[in-house]
Order: sequence, then C-alpha cells, then structure tokens
Amino acid sequence: MLSTLKKPAHLRRDFLASLVVFLVALPLCVGVAVASGVPAELGLVTGIVGGLVVGCLPGSSLQVSGPAAGLTVLVFEAVWEFGLGALGAVVLLSGLAQLALGAFRFGRFFRAITVAVVQGMLAGIGLVLIFGQLYTMADVEQPRSGLGKIVGMPRLATEIASTGTVLTSFAVGAATISVLVLWKRLPAKVQAVPAPLAAVALAIAVTAAADWSVPRVDVRGLLAAIQPPGLSDFAALGSLAAVGTVIAFALIASAESLFSAAAVDRMHDGRRTDYDKELMAQGAGNAICGVLGALPLTAVIVRSAANVQAGARTKLSRVLHGLWLVLFAALLPAAIGVIPLAALAGVLVHAGCKLIPAKDLLALWRYHRGEALVLAATAIAIIVTNMFEGVLLLRFSGCRRVVTVHDPCGMPVVCVIRRVGA
Repeated sequence: MLSTLKKPAHLRRDFLASLVVFLVALPLCVGVAVASGVPAELGLVTGIVGGLVVGCLPGSSLQVSGPAAGLTVLVFEAVWEFGLGALGAVVLLSGLAQLALGAFRFGRFFRAITVAVVQGMLAGIGLVLIFGQLYTMADVEQPRSGLGKIVGMPRLATEIASTGTVLTSFAVGAATISVLVLWKRLPAKVQAVPAPLAAVALAIAVTAAADWSVPRVDVRGLLAAIQPPGLSDFAALGSLAAVGTVIAFALIASAESLFSAAAVDRMHDGRRTDYDKELMAQGAGNAICGVLGALPLTAVIVRSAANVQAGARTKLSRVLHGLWLVLFAALLPAAIGVIPLAALAGVLVHAGCKLIPAKDLLALWRYHRGEALVLAATAIAIIVTNMFEGVLLLRFSGCRRVVTVHDPCGMPVVCVIRRVGA
C-alpha cells in the first residue's frame, strides 16, 4: 500500500475507487443492520472495521469486507434468540475461531466445500431474506421462522391491498427494486452512480416531495449504538444452540469470504489471495466487531467487484472507503434518519434474489441431478429449520466430480463437487 503513495496514477485510481465503494457500501451497511434487527449505526461500524482493519491486513488485496446480506438471517435469529447484547459475544468468539482456522492453515479446505451445499445455503438465505423483507417493505411485523414468512404471504397481500398506509410503504419498496433492476439498462454515464445509492436517494426524494408518512430508519448515534458485550453476555452462550450459532457464524462467514476471494482473483491480474492470511484477517475483523458489539463481517462480492471495476490497484482503496464511512458517521449521522425503511428492504430483496443461483440450478438439473437435489434440499432445510441445522444436514456427502458453475459475478468456475452417497 505504501508503494501506491509513490505512484500518482495508482493513488488517483485507488482514491476514485474508494469513493465508488463507499457509495455502494453506505446503503448496504445500513440496510443489512436494519434487516438484522440491530441499530443502523452498527452496520456502519462493521463497514468501518472492514475497511480500516481488514483492509490493512494481508490476504486479498482488492476484495472489500463489511456486513453482508448473506448473514442477515443468521444475525436476526441470533439477536432474537440471545438478545442484542450477546451478539457481540457471538461475533467475537466466531472471529477467534476464524483466527484459529487460519493459523492452522484451514483456509485451503474451504475451497473443497461442496458447491451444491454452498449454493443451496445461499439460496435458502436468499429466500428467507426476500420473504422477510417483503414484510418490512409493507411495515408489517414478520413471522420469526422462514416457513412462517412464506405461509403468511396471503395475509400480507391482504393487508397491502386493504390498508392505504401499508400499500404506500410497499410501493416505495417496490419502486426501489424497479430502479435497481432497470439501472443497468441506463447509459453508462448514469451508471457511474451506484444503483443502491441511486435507488435509496430517489426513494428519499420522492417520499419527501410527496410528504408521505412512511417509517424511516431510527437514528441513535454511533457511540450510543456501540455496546461491548459483558460477562453476562458470554455466560448466556453456554447452550448447545449458542455453540452451534458461533460455529455457523465462523464457517459461513469464512466460506463466503474465501469464495468471494476466488471470484475477485479472476477479475484482476494482480497478486493472488493467500487464503490462510485472508481467513485470519477476517477473523481479526470479526473479533474487533465483536468487542464493539457490531455485526459480523465477511468479504462481500458486490463491493469487491465495484472496487475492481472502478480501477483499484492496491488495498488503499478499501482502507479509504472505511475512512469515508467514519467521516459520514461523524459528520452526517442525521442523514441516516431520512431513509425510508421500505427502500432499504427493497435493496435487500434485490440482494436476496442475487443469492439464488437459478441458472446453475437449471444446469445442474440437466447434467448432475444428484447435485441439484442436494442444492434444493439444503435450501429447503434452511427455510424449514434454521441456518446451522440446514447447512449441517447435507454438509457431509461424498466426493468427487468436477463441474462448471458460476461465481457471484457470473464467471465460470471449475469446482470439485461431492457426490451424494459416494
């Protein structure tokens, strides 16, 4: 990173890339926090740690870390089950587990995780996230279980159709999704503004101009939101369910980060990722997030892809994006309070759709139906049980077949897939 300061061209590219990543990260950090059932400021804290801490550590040079939509469901369940105070303890222990895995060089083994199970996990997370955020779009309390969210859809549709305020809120979220979907069809100059930021900004402008009374993000202040875990919070994690949650946090965050690293490595010709060092960097970041009582972090492909596509050359860009988040939280905290909750829910519904590998499922069904069944069964297991049980239910299946799937950027990846019963 220091070498960048000696190269004006690289410095300029990294500076501009950091602004792009910041603009992409800002609505996502806030949205993931709200969807997870925690103060919005904690999403910014996690984004700041991902930039200023993980961004400085060795591992991957260009991928960006922060709160991820893929962990939203698990965080929501943990907060519901153990309370907000215990979240920091769970994240801290998960970070320490990641540090241990990296120290013992387990990073390489995450690349051998069954791709069908990982994609099924993401599909299950995406479906629960989508259905849950539909309730938030309508400002209706959502059921706790994934199956309950789906079963309650007819009741939700009735409320939307029969209640004017509910319909208005839902329309704001639906319009946000429409902007996100249509943004890629606009001219390239317009697309220079990140789609999530544009969609949220338009929602703010329209609701303010029309004077619509819609729920908005509750602002508490950055320092007020930070609540380090106490001894009682650690004591509350003595149950088997709590241990399972810690393990699930560590394994899912690690897998998502390393798969993201593999995708990012294919997007540039720079230094390749050291998986063990990256795993330790993620662990260090999560340990600090846990101490601050914030959300867990992972490497996130949307922000990482934006970083690479914006021309970043070194890790300076991701460090600077963390600095911009600090400045925003310090100088413009009240700006968060004007964001409609329905708009953030719409952003996360769109993100949840991206977690569902529809194209890969069709390809697997055509050529490897056993793997397609594993993917579908894992997704269903996560919806009807919970995250940890759903992943473990189909984690241990035999090996070995090489197939081509697509990473989150849509790029073909040759992966080893395990065969059920082999």
